[in-house]
This record gives sequence, C-alpha cells and structure tokens, in this order.
Amino acid sequence: MQNLILGVDVGGSGIKGAIVDINTGELQNERIRIATPKPATPEAMAEIFKELVEAHQYEGPIGCGFPAIIKGGKALSAANISDQWIGRSVADIFGEAAGGPVCVLNDADAAGVAEMEFGLGKGEPGLVLLITIGSGLGSALFLDGKLVPNTEFGHMRFQGMVAEHYASNNARKKHDLSWEEWGHRFNEYLHYVSRIVNPDLILLGGGVSKKFQKYEAFIDAPTRVKPAALLNAAGTIGAAIYAHQRQL
Repeated sequence: MQNLILGVDVGGSGIKGAIVDINTGELQNERIRIATPKPATPEAMAEIFKELVEAHQYEGPIGCGFPAIIKGGKALSAANISDQWIGRSVADIFGEAAGGPVCVLNDADAAGVAEMEFGLGKGEPGLVLLITIGSGLGSALFLDGKLVPNTEFGHMRFQGMVAEHYASNNARKKHDLSWEEWGHRFNEYLHYVSRIVNPDLILLGGGVSKKFQKYEAFIDAPTRVKPAALLNAAGTIGAAIYAHQRQL
C-alpha cells in the first residue's frame, strides 16, 4: 500500500490539496489552493478538482474532506456550496473527474482524523470533540479514537439561531465583536455542547485556533480545552489518512 496519498480539503472559499505521507502526517509539498467557483455547483467544482489532481501529477486513491453530511460518498447537506450537491454522490462526481477512486468524508471529520492520528488527540481515551472555527462551526467526535461521523454540532439551534451564526468567526466579523465579546459567546456554546456530549477533551481547530491566546481567558468550559496542533493543514492530512484506511 502506497504511503503517499493526495489529500484534498474542500471549502466554501478554496479547494486545497497536497501529497501526504500517511506514516508521518507530513505534507510532501506546499498545498496548492484554487478558489472555489461561484456558484459552487457539482459540475464547476469537478473541473477544479480535476485541475488540482493534474497539478499534482498524481495517480492513485484520493482522500477528500467535503463541507456536507456524507453517507456512502453522497452529500446529504451543503454548507457554503451549491444546494445542487444535496443527494449527489461526491465520490462518483469527483472520482470521474480525477479518473480514480475518491474517498469522501465530512471536512471537520477529516480534520479530526488527522488530530487523532498525529495531533493532541493521539492516544486520548474517552470522548474527544474537535470544533473547527471558521466561516462556520464544524465538529468531529471520537470515542476511544473511533470517529462518530457527521455530528454537525455547529448547526444545532442555540440562542434562537443556528449555533454557527452566533459563535463562528464569521459571526465575530459580522457583528464587529471584540475578542472578549466573541470569547464569551463561544464559551456559552462550549458549555452548551458539553452538556450534550460531556467530552473528556475539546480541541479547537480551524483558522481561529491560531489565535487562542486572544480568547483563552474567557473560556471556562467544564473540561479541558486546547488549540489543535495541526491547524489549517489538518483537513488535508486527515483526508489522505481516511483514503488510506478505506483502501486497507
């Protein structure tokens, strides 16, 4: 089984890919990023996916983190991309574009897989919850290292709205919140999630995890809360790991 696998992280603003050594979790090249087309329809995104694969001159299984609930390779929702994806097979559409097998999972789940394999979640028993903070709020839940897929805790109702509309980085920017104001909001959200799943460890990923020191003082959730180790590369790494696991 090859140890160098292409991992692709699909987002609402960009589609990023790199070759990953799944034995070490290290990227073998600078990630290539291509802007997500507007509108982000299946046909338009398939063209970008093909372009990304060709740019890596890669042949073999591909892992893909995708912003949707994913079951059997099919998208059952769509976050920051076209609703035309709902009910369509991401694995088939991207696989046809790439000319080879594409293994697809939710994008936050992909980041979590990487963090559990090579980050702060490695070897952690019990319930570990990863929250990715960006344009929305993604989540990945693990029980004794095993993924419980498609949790979507960022889309729960909270404070009279969808949670990510209240406590994501987009919400911070939209409402011009200071880090203290946003930190208190995000802390409320962590308390709410903690009451539901009672995690033993919460890891924070996504772009805002790099700025943990700006809001750490306002977090007092009833469990350990740490910024994730792999930051923005986690989705790419986790997608490649997932593809490797599915090929075993």
